[in-house]
Amino acid sequence: MHFERQTMLEIIDRLKEKLEFCEKVHFEVINPDICHSCYAGEIVASDNKKYIYRGYKAWSDLAEILSCKMLTPEVVSKNIIRLHFLKLDTQATFHTGTVQNKDEKYGTDSHFFNIHKNEEPVFIQAYSQSLKNVNIKQRKRVLNLGINRGDEFEVIKELLSDEEFRHVELVGIDHSKTAIDYAQERFEDKTFYRHDINAIDTLNLGRFDLIISIGTLQTPGINFKLFFNALIQNYLSPGGAVILGFPNSRWMGGEMVYGAKMPNYSDSDLSLLFKDVYYCKKYLQQKKFRLRLTGRDYIFLTATKTG
Repeated sequence: MHFERQTMLEIIDRLKEKLEFCEKVHFEVINPDICHSCYAGEIVASDNKKYIYRGYKAWSDLAEILSCKMLTPEVVSKNIIRLHFLKLDTQATFHTGTVQNKDEKYGTDSHFFNIHKNEEPVFIQAYSQSLKNVNIKQRKRVLNLGINRGDEFEVIKELLSDEEFRHVELVGIDHSKTAIDYAQERFEDKTFYRHDINAIDTLNLGRFDLIISIGTLQTPGINFKLFFNALIQNYLSPGGAVILGFPNSRWMGGEMVYGAKMPNYSDSDLSLLFKDVYYCKKYLQQKKFRLRLTGRDYIFLTATKTG
């Protein structure tokens, strides 16, 4: 296929049609490097032909929308390239593993354990900025619910000096024994509990300067509103801060793909995400917190006490 002045909607329809029968599609377009300041949709000329310009970001976004991975482009001529889209294995998600023990669904032998969120730019930028927004250097006791193997603590370690990290008390809770054991090996001087967070009261943890939970409070089996209210009332110290991460993506075929998949929908829907975010935002505002909403594939709600 060779696209010159077809609209993006026409291109999407053509590629969808091809992908119904093929695992991989190839098509030729104007080389995005022909222009470094053009916007998508501008007309550019090459070899006496006119093309609609699109940058690599537009093509990468299109691949994601079509549940594909964009492979390395191939140079056809001076100003023409060939793009290759490979279908992602949409069945290869961390929900489809072979782990029999439900408590180890996210353990070291699970598909989920292969995911490294800290290597995804849109995640790590938003999360690290949230830590800076709450002034992580001033937080002496930090609680993370759903810590898994400890990746969120790794970012804190990178943002602090060695001495600062030694003196901050980090507490992580997760229901996976193998993940908690792994995290404990990584951070020997920090505290980890293999525990059901629904029964957090039995741990007698006290209050914390910062509470973090990324993608955990929306887990089935947790009464989101009641648990969140009790968490703020019983475990956050005066002047404490909160970082909540709401997943707006899914993982499949080795890629983090924008948009959480909803049951009975063919595409993503933001209704539940907005509902949960709005509830937390309203509740925290009533408690006199200053709030920020950031992120994309993960929406981060960062709350700090005013005054």
